Amino acid sequence: MVTDMGRIIAIANQKGGVGKSTTAINLAACLAEKQQKVLIVDIDPQGNATSGLGVAKDEVDSTIYQVMLDDVEIKEAIQKNVFDNLDVLPSNVNLAGAEIDLIDVDNREYILKNALDGVKNDYDFIILDCPPSLSMLTVNAMTAADTVLVPIQCEYYALEGLTQLIHTINLVKRKLNPELELEGVVFTMYDARTNLSLQVVENVKENLGQNIYKTIIPRNVRLAEAPSHGLPINIYDDKSAGAESYRLLAEEVMNQGKDI
Repeated sequence: MVTDMGRIIAIANQKGGVGKSTTAINLAACLAEKQQKVLIVDIDPQGNATSGLGVAKDEVDSTIYQVMLDDVEIKEAIQKNVFDNLDVLPSNVNLAGAEIDLIDVDNREYILKNALDGVKNDYDFIILDCPPSLSMLTVNAMTAADTVLVPIQCEYYALEGLTQLIHTINLVKRKLNPELELEGVVFTMYDARTNLSLQVVENVKENLGQNIYKTIIPRNVRLAEAPSHGLPINIYDDKSAGAESYRLLAEEVMNQGKDI
């Protein structure tokens, strides 16, 4: 199954701890497992997607930071075949300086887009792992992306952050990237034993209507352990509930691409 070349999906939520990097890593790995050629771009200075895929973030020569400063070509910074069909453009704490370094650069919102244009046709999917803030880095990701996928933790304040995020998506769409769409919301850290998880899902469905993935990612110990081993869940524990869920999500994302 072939999707349109280079579909770029930004994984964003300005709240931390919602399973954003977990979703970026495991969605990318499960798409790669389905023979899609995938690039994951880590644009979070914490570098969780980088280390979660086993790349030593403090030892890499070139990161997304150097690419954004125009110090290196994007192709030089990409780590090839970190896993089968999966390339990584790493990040580390240096990226935290990008906000200041790029303050007087013209069209700075388009830096990432312009860089990705050079490799877009080499991939079926490019997954952007955004920082947990509505910063210039997140705006760069949304300007480069076709769609935004929003992981939402099943907890009481989930909707609060979502409203703000959708406002930002609409702003970027109006001012910088008219093609940008909401890819969808995926619920993470779902605990079937609590009524709260169920209420949050129902609440968001009522408020959002469309754009909600059927796949719900459960709270899963193996999923939480995998990044410390530098492995995506489908390799760390092939049969776990977390691996099954992200495979289903990858399937949904691939099929959604066919309808666009």
